[in-house]
Amino acid sequence: MPAAPRQRRAARHAQSTDDTAASSPRKEPITVGRITDAALEVVGAEGYDALTIRRVAAVLGTGPSSLYAHIVNKDDLDDLLVGRLSAEIVLPEPDTAEWRGQLFDVFTQIRDQYLKYPGISRAAMAMVPTNLEALRVREGLFAILLAGGIEPRTAAWALDAISLYVSAYALEQSMVQRRKHPDQEWVVSRDELLHRFTALPADTFPQTRRYAAELTSGTGPDRFAFTLELILNNLCPSA
Repeated sequence: MPAAPRQRRAARHAQSTDDTAASSPRKEPITVGRITDAALEVVGAEGYDALTIRRVAAVLGTGPSSLYAHIVNKDDLDDLLVGRLSAEIVLPEPDTAEWRGQLFDVFTQIRDQYLKYPGISRAAMAMVPTNLEALRVREGLFAILLAGGIEPRTAAWALDAISLYVSAYALEQSMVQRRKHPDQEWVVSRDELLHRFTALPADTFPQTRRYAAELTSGTGPDRFAFTLELILNNLCPSA
């Protein structure tokens, strides 16, 4: 049976002499925790698009092969990142009277964790979490929905839908931040957008011109709260 990655790695270094080991400073061992820390450092400084196994290895001062002794691939790294952020989420004891408010609070916590690291919510999209911390949060959210009297399948689907919205919202916010350049201010400026809408031909865009203020109103957090409440308020306990 082929040797495991860690065993092969150990064998490669078995020929080091005692003199070499004594004269060289001992490097801090590579661990899953250090890999996750380095990955978050990359995303925090450069955005999620810059995250690669090679880039994380460079932060740790090692080669990619050293990381593969601990992680399988980039998807595995994504799972670790989602798990690390999930560990920061505080879950309440499900309350049958306050379940909507509890869900709003927990999903807002998740949003805020995503917003700390530009684009990291992509790691949570199109994947089934296996990290125990991510599963803890999912279990807690599901329990709150069930405590609210939501039928199990409806609760499961609602959990997926809201999670997708929260991830997409955070991703959009990171994209907006990347577009904030002097020559592209109109992309994120409400005043400029309002001006453009009201300047449209009235015969072609009557509603856009008339309701330009409403179409451009509200901050990102305002619209996040509106959408989340819209979904939650339309979840009805089963009879």
